[in-house]
Formats: sequence, structure tokens, C-alpha cells
Amino acid sequence: MAKIPKGLSDKDMLQGYVEQVTLESQFLAAEEAEDKRRRARAGLSKPEKNIALTGFTDDLTEELGRKLLELKMELFRDGIKNYTMKVKKDGQSIIIKPVETRQKTGGKSVRK
Repeated sequence: MAKIPKGLSDKDMLQGYVEQVTLESQFLAAEEAEDKRRRARAGLSKPEKNIALTGFTDDLTEELGRKLLELKMELFRDGIKNYTMKVKKDGQSIIIKPVETRQKTGGKSVRK
């Protein structure tokens, strides 16, 4: 058995390695190919990470993230550091509202 040289990166150590085809890898590849075909027929590009985010495009998610970041920065500028976000539905609108929380110190709560 050859001596393993030190200081090699993972890529260098695995250079020239070819994985043997096994029954398991064949089944996994066939399953993945079938999943891709099924998604292509259904018009889905990739599996949804979270069912609650269904219908959110990447642009919409990015825009929502930017607006929330702006809100966080405004709260920080106003000196509000301890808060939670409350979400409520009002008719056909969704409202996300920051609610300041009280920080507990010792036995009594202190509002900063």
C-alpha cells in the first residue's frame, strides 16, 4: 500500500477515483431521472422547500427579505432591539408588525 502524502486537498486526494456502479446507485439514478421527468411533465422546476412558501417566486422572496431588513434597521435606529414579529390577516392583506418585548433582568422586567 502506498504512503499517503500530507497536505493534499480533498480534490487532490480523490483525483482519479472512479466510483463503482452498484445496484443501489443504479436505483437512485433511475429514481432521480423519473422524478425529473415527472416534474417536467407537471411544470415544476424544483421541489418546494416549504409548502407554506408555495407561490412565492424568488423575486418576491427577495423583495420581502429586503423590506424586512429595512424594518429591522429602522427599529435598531429607534433603539428597539428586543421585539417579535406578529403576523395577521386583515381581509385580503397580510400585516407583519413588530411588537417590542420586555427584557427580563433578575425578578422584574425592564423595558429598554
